[in-house]
Amino acid sequence: MRHDTLAPWAEPVPDAGPMTADDLLRLDDAAWQFELVEGRLIRIPPTGLEHFDVTRKLYRSLDRYVDAHDLGIVTLPDTGFRLTRPGEADTVLSPDIAYVSAARVRQLPPPGTPERKKFLPVAPDLAVEVASPDQHHPEMADKARLYLASGVRLVWLVWPSHQQVDIWRPGADQPTATLDPPDTLDGRDVLPGFAHPIADLFA
Repeated sequence: MRHDTLAPWAEPVPDAGPMTADDLLRLDDAAWQFELVEGRLIRIPPTGLEHFDVTRKLYRSLDRYVDAHDLGIVTLPDTGFRLTRPGEADTVLSPDIAYVSAARVRQLPPPGTPERKKFLPVAPDLAVEVASPDQHHPEMADKARLYLASGVRLVWLVWPSHQQVDIWRPGADQPTATLDPPDTLDGRDVLPGFAHPIADLFA
């Protein structure tokens, strides 16, 4: 995969000119997952079964916890977040999993409105990326930094090939921790009380 210097975790779409979030919403190509970084269209190929296994386990665990405690919503990989920063062209990212707190959910357009059909206009509180085999630490670190600069409070980069999870927090240029089995992933102050064994993600 030929990476882009603006978004090194993905491949630039050839011959694609500057785009807006609304342009991205109209794209229809099931072979790729698309994101937008400062108006630049990038694409990520479909993932394999290992990626699905890890994503499914963590999504189900987060969703059960958030639902049981009425804390907000947990989104799936095809959900886009409009993370455009002032003075820049549109950025839309689609975390493999994201948690949006109840406070941020209240900022979303109400059901039944035209704006509800568009990308979420808030940053998630937690963004989770499960790295594919062709994604590496320097590239995904750039994506973590972009999430944090856009208002995300906690980022988990999950590495199935290493059975590790990097923890990223605002203000840090590097992971604040790297967890291995038998460590436990916890929600810190973003999702207090949430816990999931690292070993279980890769079992």
